[in-house]
Amino acid sequence: MRVLALDYGKKRIGVAISDPSGVIAQPLETIEHDSKHGHWRRLLDLIDEYDIKRLVIGLPLHMSGQEGPEAEAVRRFGAEIEKRADVRIDFMDERWTTKEADAALQNAGTRRSKKRGLKDSIAAAIILRTWMERNPH
Repeated sequence: MRVLALDYGKKRIGVAISDPSGVIAQPLETIEHDSKHGHWRRLLDLIDEYDIKRLVIGLPLHMSGQEGPEAEAVRRFGAEIEKRADVRIDFMDERWTTKEADAALQNAGTRRSKKRGLKDSIAAAIILRTWMERNPH
């Protein structure tokens, strides 16, 4: 069973997917938010295309571990997905994932112009990898 992971942001949603055996996490794409709700259409298309039954969404927590307004927005986003698709949602602490994604891109020598879109999907892959490590088959 494939698992999809999301790094939700106000402007972009980073998307990562597991391999069919659920062992490897890989960046898939970055979805841009738009006013015509095309991001919903694309997200639901991915869920259908890959027959996703489980979705992991990064939860932005404060360093103290407490949830703030950003985490509330992510939980609302997850609730909306559950209304629109037959998937189980898990939330995963995403503290440090963006910094880890930045470091990976820096080490790879990625140009600044390409970093923006890649960073979100790499962060989603880090969220997924961490979730898979904590939830082995």
